[in-house]
Formats: sequence, C-alpha cells, structure tokens
Amino acid sequence: MPYVNIKITNEGVTREEKAQLIKGVTDLLQDVLGKDPASTYVVIDEVDLVDWGVGGLNVEEYRSRL
Repeated sequence: MPYVNIKITNEGVTREEKAQLIKGVTDLLQDVLGKDPASTYVVIDEVDLVDWGVGGLNVEEYRSRL
C-alpha cells in the first residue's frame, strides 16, 4: 500500500493540476513497481510561502532577494 505525500507551496494550484499529480504518481507506481492503484494513496499538502524555508529564509523573503 504505497503512500505518497506531495508538498507544494500554496500558489494557486488548480483542482485539475492536483488531479494530474495524483494520477501521474499513481500511474508511475503501477508502471514501475506494479502497485495496485486501488491501494495507492496520494496526499497533497499546500504550504504557505512563509512556512517553507530555503537558504535560511522563508520562500517569500528568499524570492524577494532574487
């Protein structure tokens, strides 16, 4: 029973894009590992930019310095 957790920044990802991610990951696990899609779980967590860090800064601040 595969469980995949995808974490993305909260920047307007659509329902359709999330559905594509879920289907794509499920298909990949079936194709590569032979896992049954009926027992494959995919969770997408959206994280606010200020709650995601890179280079010692939250993403919002990091991007403002680029």
